[in-house]
Formats: sequence, structure tokens, C-alpha cells
Amino acid sequence: MDRIAPRLRILTWHVHGNYLYYLTQTPHDFYLPVGRREQGYSGRAPGFPWPDNVHEVPIDRVRDLDLDCILFQSAPHYLTDQYEILSEAQRRLPRVYLEHDPPQQHPTNTRHIVDDPESLLIHVTPFNELMWDNGRTPTRVIEHGVLVPQDVRYTGELNKGLVVVNGIQRRGRRLGWDVFERVRREVPLDLIGMESAQSGGVGEISHEDLPRFMCRYRFVFNPIRYTSLGLAICEAMSLGIPIVGLATTEMVTAVTNNVNGYVDTDIDVLIQRMRHLLAHPEDAHRFSERAREIGRVRFGINRFAADWDRTLRAAVQQRAGRLSAQWKRDEAAVATAAGELR
Repeated sequence: MDRIAPRLRILTWHVHGNYLYYLTQTPHDFYLPVGRREQGYSGRAPGFPWPDNVHEVPIDRVRDLDLDCILFQSAPHYLTDQYEILSEAQRRLPRVYLEHDPPQQHPTNTRHIVDDPESLLIHVTPFNELMWDNGRTPTRVIEHGVLVPQDVRYTGELNKGLVVVNGIQRRGRRLGWDVFERVRREVPLDLIGMESAQSGGVGEISHEDLPRFMCRYRFVFNPIRYTSLGLAICEAMSLGIPIVGLATTEMVTAVTNNVNGYVDTDIDVLIQRMRHLLAHPEDAHRFSERAREIGRVRFGINRFAADWDRTLRAAVQQRAGRLSAQWKRDEAAVATAAGELR
């Protein structure tokens, strides 16, 4: 009979709610510190059907946890918070840093804050890994995985497009606020996401209601110039929604022209493509089938959970192996010294 591998106990922070929800589909126990007002301490925040393997821990009790691994997801938690809430022994545990974004400063010459051959740096797209200067830190890419309802199908009944971006106006050109404004003057578009109501949009849609809401639109438009491949795009593709967007970052590998949508760096060309989909719903439905097929293969939750499971177990086992080797070297050194004293 095969032995069932033990579940790992992982401390991490609530940085990106949707990503954390998908990450916790991995068969391990996740401990989330709570008790501060800063980002990362919202624990099992409302809006998600958190599974039973997600546990909240007051920050003054974190030091008492028997953990296997620390999973960092932001610079403040790595540079500052770990020294305030973790014990010295916990800081010696296997360390994995999940980087959600491409470099925000210089796109090719920015050194990542983690420069440690004893840690592991996870990127969410090959593009991100390519652009960061990862220094001495070993890296691995784990592409997004999403969980979408099996019974929700694309209809495209609304003769307009949908944009799903949080805080698009506040975050400006990088997230494509100016692109969105330009396009919506010529193409009917609805905007949803956090702070969207202040920008003339619909407002926030709950995680539970989002799939059915999105599937009614003819296409999803991604105006973002420079960021990771958004979870909203992965979810939309997996639901079978055609994608139109800028041919930048990882988008060019996710969307193929005239197959599951359109990408281009010429906004006028994209406007023409959107108008075509509005005038020809039969093409949108043709793209829908391929989008769903591509999305569910590339961004399937089972592949994602398996990738994280293998990665976390390997990080813990590799760390244990290094410590064992160090213990043997130390023991040999002690024996040698004792022999010299005889």
C-alpha cells in the first residue's frame, strides 16, 4: 500500500484574495496571521468559500506554531514582518517567496529583494521570471490556476465588452486607464472591480456571482499595459469568453489572433476587432469554444494544485537534506577535534 504523504503546515499572508483562495486548493494546511491593520492580515476575509485547511492565527500566537514552511508574498512581510512575528527557529525554516508581479522599476535591470540561494523564488508567468534579475535565488514558474463552475457557459448575449480591473483609475497608465477611456468612447464597455463605480463602472461583483456575470458579455477587454497575466483573464478564458487585449507581457502566449480572441499593440486595430465581434456574434461563439478549451488545459486548478504540492514538498525536503548534511559535517568536525585532543 502506498504511504500517504503528510500534509505540510505553511504560514503565509493574505495578499491577493483570489490567488490565495486558489492556492488553498492545494492539500496542505495554511495559517494566516491576523491582528494588524496592514495589508496581509485580513485572514479568512469575507467573499470566498474558504476551505477547512485555512486557519487564522493571532500574530502573538504565530511563534507557537509548529510549521514546515514560510511562504512570503510581499516585500514588507519579507523585509520587516518576519522579524517581528516569527521565532528565530521559524526563520530558519524553508523559505519560498511568491512574486506576483513583473518588476515595477526598471523592467530588465531590477534585482529582486530575495537574493538567497537557500530560498526559492516562484514567478507566476515565464515573462515575469525573464524580466526580474533573480540574483542567486533559484526560481520556478507556477502558472495561474483557477476554479470556475462547470455548469456556467458563455452566452455573449450582451452586445458589449467587459473590463475587469481593480482600481484602474487610481493605478493609471500601467493598468491602462487612458486606454480604457479611449476605447470606451468608441466601443460599448462596462467596467467592474474595486473602485470601478467611482470611474463610471458597475462596481464590485462577488466572487460567487462573477462567472455568470462575465459570461453574458460578448468579450472581455484587457487594457493593461504591464502586469502579470491577470486572474480575471484566466477565469474568463476558462469560462469560454473571447479575450481582446494589448499584445504585451504574457498575454501574447495566452491569446492567439482569430482563435480565442485578438491581441495587438495598435489600439485602433483592437477597436476594429471589438466592433467585429459585436457585429458578428457567430465569430465570438467560435472563439468561445477554443478559449474554454485552452483556458481549462493551461489554467486548470488540478494542474496548479499539483505544481504547488510538488514545489512545497521539494522545498521542505531539500532544506531537510541540507540540514542533515550540515549536521553530519558538524558531527565529523567534532569527532576530528576530539581525536586531536586525545
